[in-house]
Amino acid sequence: MTVEQSVNAAGDVFTMDPGQVPRHWYNILPDLDIEVPEPARGPSSAPLSGEGHPIQPQLPLSMFRQARSRSRFVEIPEPVRAQYQRWRPTPLYRATRLERELGTPAHIYFKYEGTSPSGSHKLNTALPQAYYYQRSGIREIVTGTGAGQWGSALAMACRPYGIGCTVFMVRCSYEQKPYRGVLMRLNGARVLLSPSEETEVGRAALRADPDTPGSLGIANAEAIEYANSRPGARFSIGSGENHVLLHQTVIGEEALTQMAMAGEFPDVVIGAMGAGSNFAGLTFPFYRAAKAENAGTRFVAVEPEACPKMTRGRYLMDHTDYSGVTPMVKMYTLGHKFTAYHIHAGGLRYHGAAPIVSAMYDKGLVEAVSYGQTRVFEAGVAFAKAEGIVPAPESAHAVACAIDEALEARRRQSRRVILFGLSGHGLLDLGAYEKYLSGEIVDSAPSDADIQASLRSLE
Repeated sequence: MTVEQSVNAAGDVFTMDPGQVPRHWYNILPDLDIEVPEPARGPSSAPLSGEGHPIQPQLPLSMFRQARSRSRFVEIPEPVRAQYQRWRPTPLYRATRLERELGTPAHIYFKYEGTSPSGSHKLNTALPQAYYYQRSGIREIVTGTGAGQWGSALAMACRPYGIGCTVFMVRCSYEQKPYRGVLMRLNGARVLLSPSEETEVGRAALRADPDTPGSLGIANAEAIEYANSRPGARFSIGSGENHVLLHQTVIGEEALTQMAMAGEFPDVVIGAMGAGSNFAGLTFPFYRAAKAENAGTRFVAVEPEACPKMTRGRYLMDHTDYSGVTPMVKMYTLGHKFTAYHIHAGGLRYHGAAPIVSAMYDKGLVEAVSYGQTRVFEAGVAFAKAEGIVPAPESAHAVACAIDEALEARRRQSRRVILFGLSGHGLLDLGAYEKYLSGEIVDSAPSDADIQASLRSLE
């Protein structure tokens, strides 16, 4: 029996053979008829370490070239592709039981990245980054992580290459999700609560607010300072940057093939939005296909009301880290000093959106919506009951939007085809679900005054 025949027999799951893992990542830049501003250059953005010394370049030249490439496709190195084949291609499911529960004529599909060893999509970029850093002679990779999915993935990726890994984990997630830290340490990483006493950035943040929940901007700033002080160490980032978005397109390239196997093309593609790697990884290949076919597909980024960088932020030049040592990029932002309420979707608490996604949003090529976490957990529970998979709180944002799209299709009696990204499982987030089931989850959103205060220095 062929792969496609076995898929059709299964009915609602579309799988592929490991030999069908894509051989190339997709670079969307050649297919965008809009300008994506380059990072700022010059003295105003020349980064300094805590000791006043210029920060050394952090990216291997190979990844820097990928980030600036205008080639439509970038070959995946064979050693990286072989690592991908340990769990890729990931399955595409049709959520038929959820459809029945909602009584909708819509067809709902989801691409499930929770089958990776780290439980999320983050390993798609962690592996190539470890590969390129090791080839460049780097002995230690230092990073910041929000909810811990990125830190877990990078710790796992560093092991086969013999590279040390140090992770600054945002304080609120460090406390909410202790088993993420365990998973990192199990794989040999050193895990530090951020803000920490290890860096001047961390010490300054604690002086300003000893009870701060932390932010990914602070964690990244600490990681940059720490890496700059250690020979053979470099900073790595898991979302937002062009090369990260590029690596994640393995998701969408597979999903294109799987949707063709299902005999359908989505009317709307939905992804949770932190800095943008999950959203871009799924949507960018479908943007290319929809543009070629004039399909009119919508692309919706879903963010938390607690950190609404796209729906309530401004399109400005800003730093990607809290201390302002990184070159400024143009993006939708709440300001690099912004610290969101400590919601359980820690991976979505980043203050800015990826420059490519921001430029697309500014020109109306993608949409954005925001949800409170009560609604998000309600959707996550409904999905888990119907489909038997507990979504990570980040992924549950996409679930909530997909459910709303399906209910709108029911209201209009239209057969809408919905595709969303389930970026990871929530088995290490059961504590958050326990709080929801106990009625302890609260919604939060920054006031207009809070946002304006955070943005004032950038204007």
